[in-house]
Amino acid sequence: MAEESMEMISFGIVAAAGQARSLAMESIKAAREGKFDEARQMLEESRTAGLAAHDEQTKLLSREAGGDHVPVDVLLVHSQDHLMTAMLCQDLAEEIINLYELKQDK
Repeated sequence: MAEESMEMISFGIVAAAGQARSLAMESIKAAREGKFDEARQMLEESRTAGLAAHDEQTKLLSREAGGDHVPVDVLLVHSQDHLMTAMLCQDLAEEIINLYELKQDK
């Protein structure tokens, strides 16, 4: 795998994961304002963006599993950090949205 290609994949993961995290945080803000439909829509958009990042990661894992060693550099590690942070943010956003809904119902 060419070094430039690895860089592009890493940047792609960072960009998609960053979008996913931003949308998840915006969904929390919408829920805080009582806009639950908007919050759930943003969270769904976040998950879609996260899937794009995850798909790139899966390609790398498949290559490695197939015997084509994927060199690990700081940029790739950074991209993985972004992806995992986005996934955690999505899970927490879902719970926070649920809590805001429960609070409004009482």
